[in-house]
Amino acid sequence: MEEAGQAEGNQKAEDTASLSGQNYSTVSEFILIGFSNFPQQLLPSFFLLYLLMYLFTLLGNLLIMGTIWREHSLHTPMYLFLCALSISEILFTVAVTPRMLADMLSSHCSITFVACASQMFFSFTFGFTHSFLLMIMGYDRYVAICHPLHYNVLMSPRDCARLVSCCWAGGSVMGMMVTLIVFHLTFCRSNKIYHFACHVLALLKLACGKETASVTMVVIMICVTALMGCLFLIVLSYVFIVAAILRIPSIEGRHKTFSTCVSHLTIVVVHYSFASIIYLKPKGPHSMDSNTLMATTYTVFTPFLSPIIFSLRNKELKNAIQRSFRRKLSSLSS
Repeated sequence: MEEAGQAEGNQKAEDTASLSGQNYSTVSEFILIGFSNFPQQLLPSFFLLYLLMYLFTLLGNLLIMGTIWREHSLHTPMYLFLCALSISEILFTVAVTPRMLADMLSSHCSITFVACASQMFFSFTFGFTHSFLLMIMGYDRYVAICHPLHYNVLMSPRDCARLVSCCWAGGSVMGMMVTLIVFHLTFCRSNKIYHFACHVLALLKLACGKETASVTMVVIMICVTALMGCLFLIVLSYVFIVAAILRIPSIEGRHKTFSTCVSHLTIVVVHYSFASIIYLKPKGPHSMDSNTLMATTYTVFTPFLSPIIFSLRNKELKNAIQRSFRRKLSSLSS
């Protein structure tokens, strides 16, 4: 009897050990269940739509970067930050969208463990860098409007380069931290990720073990703290900006001053609105198809809108693009 109990205990210990030993190194691939459940006749339309939006995002941001590079009048801190923002958007879309487009045309949407970890790292890195740059751009507008006499000192080229470097370094640290925390877990459930990318919340559902719940909470707290911290500082900057604008006596002066903030403020509203739709939507009977479409609003639609907003709402940039096109047309005609 005692021997039978001991054998049973040994068997349980072996099972537990084998389960704990089934860590990430034994996982060879994940299956991405993103658009797989959509009707096959709709996929070519979705593919064409997202492909055109992806190409427009790339071309629009490249146009902004090229215009800022050529126009010496745009060699100011605000447009340096805008150029860095365009780079982060291009890299973010490159990290996610091409894989999504390829899987729409594939019958077996698998991704290796290493590729999944790499995609999560780069998407988090460029996503957080984007948020940090928006925060720095808010600080730039605050200094320009509230402390114009000290602007050249506080926003010197060296200081601007340091701020941009800190944004990229901070995004890389956040991406590495979240990726290491998530892929340190044991994945012993199904290898099907119900998303079109290696989304952190969808991947955490595949993890098992006692520490899964606490790790999930840690990841959520890290992401929410960083993003809400950026949003808080942006809002705080605009509180001081609005207070300074209200002290301007003329209506025309107020309008001219606030117009320098419109494009940045619009991007902030769009960025955080779509992020809230994805991460803060109420739990309910949402179908997987609706969740997939909602996720594309942040990964595809938001980067698509960004160059449009900056090109149309920023008068100085819009005029620079028009001058660039006129010079190009005149050179071709001559």
